[in-house]
Amino acid sequence: MFQDNPLLAQLKQQIQENLPKKEGTIKATDKGFGFLEIDSKNSVFIPPPYMKKSMHGDKVVAIIRTENEREVAEPLELIEPALSRFIGRVKLHKGKLNVAPDHPQLKKQPLKAKVQKGLDPNTIAENDWVVAQLTRHPLKGDNGFFVEITHKITDADDKIAPWWVTLAENDLPNQEPAGIENWEQKDDPALVRVDLTDVPFVTIDGASTQDMDDALYAKRTESGDFELTIAIADPTAYITPDDQMDKVARERGFTIYLPGRNIPMLPRELADNLCSLREGEVRPALCCTVTVAQDGTLQDDIRFFSAQIQSHARLVYDHVSDWLELGESSDWTPSDEIAQVVRDLYAFSQARISWRETHAVVFPDRPDYRFELSEDNDVIAIHADMRRSANRLVEEAMVTANVCAGKVLQQQFGTGVFNVHDGFKTERIADVIALITEHGMNDHNDETVKTLAGFSALRRWLATQDTSYLDNRIRKFQSYSEISNQPAPHFAMGLDVYATWTSPIRKYGDMINHRLLKSYIMGKPPVQMPDEQVGEELAIHRKHHKIAERSVGDWLYARTLAEEPQKQTRYHAEIFDINRAGMRVRLLENGATAFIPAPLIMDNKERIECHADQGYIYIDKALVYKLGDTLEVTLNEVNQENRNIIAKPTAVFAEPPQNDISETA
Repeated sequence: MFQDNPLLAQLKQQIQENLPKKEGTIKATDKGFGFLEIDSKNSVFIPPPYMKKSMHGDKVVAIIRTENEREVAEPLELIEPALSRFIGRVKLHKGKLNVAPDHPQLKKQPLKAKVQKGLDPNTIAENDWVVAQLTRHPLKGDNGFFVEITHKITDADDKIAPWWVTLAENDLPNQEPAGIENWEQKDDPALVRVDLTDVPFVTIDGASTQDMDDALYAKRTESGDFELTIAIADPTAYITPDDQMDKVARERGFTIYLPGRNIPMLPRELADNLCSLREGEVRPALCCTVTVAQDGTLQDDIRFFSAQIQSHARLVYDHVSDWLELGESSDWTPSDEIAQVVRDLYAFSQARISWRETHAVVFPDRPDYRFELSEDNDVIAIHADMRRSANRLVEEAMVTANVCAGKVLQQQFGTGVFNVHDGFKTERIADVIALITEHGMNDHNDETVKTLAGFSALRRWLATQDTSYLDNRIRKFQSYSEISNQPAPHFAMGLDVYATWTSPIRKYGDMINHRLLKSYIMGKPPVQMPDEQVGEELAIHRKHHKIAERSVGDWLYARTLAEEPQKQTRYHAEIFDINRAGMRVRLLENGATAFIPAPLIMDNKERIECHADQGYIYIDKALVYKLGDTLEVTLNEVNQENRNIIAKPTAVFAEPPQNDISETA
């Protein structure tokens, strides 16, 4: 009889208005209760009855009251739901449709569901992958949670699920864009293409690469300098800014590269055929020539022009590397002409590497981990591919080409699509100085590290250190690279200006730069100017692509390593992150990332200290592990459902360590 009493409702409202309120994020537990995370240091307990109106990840306003001498929170108002559009798996409960969100903290909370109008419910079965939309939430006055299935992604047992689910989760396309029946070149009549079909250009790519977008030629002069020519595939010969395909390319931003497959930015007929610089095929190209001195210095004779070129040799990274490093390749024997081109290209790359090591920044060599898949999408092997001589050769040619484009676009237009990096975050510069001073670097101060020269010198000093500890620490203080329509330095590379144009069939920003460079060649106003939004759009695309690549990788690693805990296989692992709960490591044999919780390092929590800020782990006050250390581990658990890998060191400390093992770990 009290249920609809207006006086009681009014009294309850008055009490709520007088109670303190806090804004925070819901953190759920497996035991039914949760916490209101107000900030990184403050949280309030949420009893199980109050948790029924919210879910993990909801951002809410909650009433804070005292119950049984304990401060508790009751969610009152929804600010932002944890779910809106989400990926989940179908669960049938007593014949009723439910969806369990694909999230570690939400999987055990299936939500009542229905299918969207027009979607056949008979096509949906237990554990199928679907996209759903949250339509009801208790904190919005609704009677419980409810979702609507908008479409099915794939069947429960589909081995291709890691790719399709990940792409759907990031709202990315899962196939190439539709092409047209007849592609025609649409060059401006004022654009003259030079015939360079007799020049022995070569392409150097992976054995399976189809979208070959760069061809190279170098000739050493009598003075010892290098005349370098870079030819780049030219899709803007077929696509104008007004074409529908240009809008599609901008919406996609980049070709999506995932383990085992890619989804092209442009139709494959263009990317893999008409624009691909195939051996023996005449192709339109945008070219750049520049002289590189013996010491690797770029000269001022940068020249861009359009051409028709023909690749004289389709070369493979490993074959060329074997030939350069071993003197021969069992898979490739070049003609005298091609052999000389490759020798000159290699000598050029050595000169540029030497220059960059002295004047700019060269990243340390790390393997690229590659999944080899069977036809039915099982992982056959995981390869650790090191960057070899041929890879570095092509990399130096591309860096050189992009520096040249950056200089020309900056001088001629003051705009373009530039890759920029600001160096250190302003608020962390004092931390950088304190850290390097502590470790013996006294040549820098707050002002010098703000300059390109000072930042580059610091990065070069870090590269000389015996361990990667300082590098791991200092990277956390760096800003993120950005894409901008305004020229600015790229601190992380140690370069004054950098504008990519070398992958236009894979990057929309490179297509914009192609059009600007063509306008410069013709001496005409640009047909397309990069607006302020394009950099933000491309940055968002790049972020989602990286998340998708990592997500598919995590899925495949979990699938591949599922039996390893039983086998107790030993791996070498490198520590790349330390937090208060433990440390994250990368398995050097295959590239998988794993978490080592503190209790698996030392089961007595009073004896172990994990310092995220310092990047150290102590046991009984003695330093045991630090960022950059390597250690031997076995896998403790592989959770395929959550795609998580838990590892543990093979050396477990039951007694206090006698010394600091971090130098030998």
